[in-house]
Amino acid sequence: MSSQHRGARSRRLAVTTVAVAASVVLASGPGFAAGTARAADPPAPTPTVAPPIPAPAVTPPMPTIPPVPTISPVPVPPVPVPPVPPVKSTPAFGAYLDYGPSGVARIAELSHWLGGAELRVGHTYLPGDRWSNIEGRHGFLDVWADWRTRKADRMLVLNVPMMERNEENVSDSEVRMLLRRGVAGEFDRHFRALAERLVELKVPDTVVVLGWEMNGTTYTHRCGPDPEAWKTYWKRIVTTMRAVPGQKFRFDFAPSRGRDAVPWTECYPGDDTVDIVGMDSYDQPSGLSFEQQVKEPYGLQAQVDFAKAHGKAISYPEWGLFRNGDNSAYMRGMLAWMDAHKPLYNTLTDYCPHGVWQCADNPRSSQVYRSVLSGRTENPTPEPTKPGGTTTTPTTPATPTTPAVPTAPVTPVPPPNCSPLQLGDWVEYWLGGKLCLRFDWLSRSR
Repeated sequence: MSSQHRGARSRRLAVTTVAVAASVVLASGPGFAAGTARAADPPAPTPTVAPPIPAPAVTPPMPTIPPVPTISPVPVPPVPVPPVPPVKSTPAFGAYLDYGPSGVARIAELSHWLGGAELRVGHTYLPGDRWSNIEGRHGFLDVWADWRTRKADRMLVLNVPMMERNEENVSDSEVRMLLRRGVAGEFDRHFRALAERLVELKVPDTVVVLGWEMNGTTYTHRCGPDPEAWKTYWKRIVTTMRAVPGQKFRFDFAPSRGRDAVPWTECYPGDDTVDIVGMDSYDQPSGLSFEQQVKEPYGLQAQVDFAKAHGKAISYPEWGLFRNGDNSAYMRGMLAWMDAHKPLYNTLTDYCPHGVWQCADNPRSSQVYRSVLSGRTENPTPEPTKPGGTTTTPTTPATPTTPAVPTAPVTPVPPPNCSPLQLGDWVEYWLGGKLCLRFDWLSRSR
């Protein structure tokens, strides 16, 4: 925003001093000297020729009124206006590479593989095994926060479970009971602690993917057993986290594509607690083309239309290959779709069977992904996918001369007679690798 500056105005009063001058009649005669009359002088002699002309009374001069001093305007220093960063025309993208420090370190490696492409999104997950991890325990998020704060245009995307024991095949009846406990406020303190932790780490603008894929059956935080309680619980979590001072969180509602166990629209908690309408969109089920993924009920087109109707941005927190193997047509279609519809962000899931860099099982899709995104910073080139028609193949740069199969990260091999020390991911991230302790030092010659 800019500030308005107003100049001070001043007025100057001019005072004109009027003096009345007295005229003195000079007479000539013996012993008379011309001059002004004074009180101590003797009276002038009476002339014989004419009667004397009395001198008019002399009006004393009026005192000079000093002019009103000119008031100089007080200089007002200009209010500094922070520079407005240029709007990024290319959708922000990244990949899920690992949940811990290794995931942070591999961002630069993936960027290098993509010819220096700018990966502005870092994506990780909070473990859903216990509440202490959902609170963002000390040491877990530190390296992600450090990466995020090094550049102003970066984005941290954090998947947050709504329940502990999130992947332990909890029954529907127990899920219903847990949702009702959440509605009653029993779990508020865990989400308050997480929000306070993120603000403390100086990442208050984190994108929170809360209760993802709620329309399926995988997670304890699923919606199907009691949609109304689920929606109320979501609202309670968002309200609790937004009440923490300093927060600027954006909450991403991200179902899986398609109907799944329940239509995802039945789980939508309302515009007041949702900032982004996301979608996890893997290449499944078997035999379903990308065009069908666009047009199916609750598919990609339905997501775009729903978000537009509710005034929300879209996102793709998870996407990648799956049931149809190394499907380069899906890869082309998904990349073109995102270039056309400009999601706030997208992050490819980069491990087998979904990925293209850390997974050597998908060489054709890897070549497509690399050729489309190689060197990308600001100038998208693929043509959009048109819903209802055929998928348009994106315009791509020349195929790189390097092999299509990506080079997987190299696992360091410890030297002989050396035992690696387990110092934890966080320490190893900052050291750049594992430390190794040799046990043959006693056998060395002195």
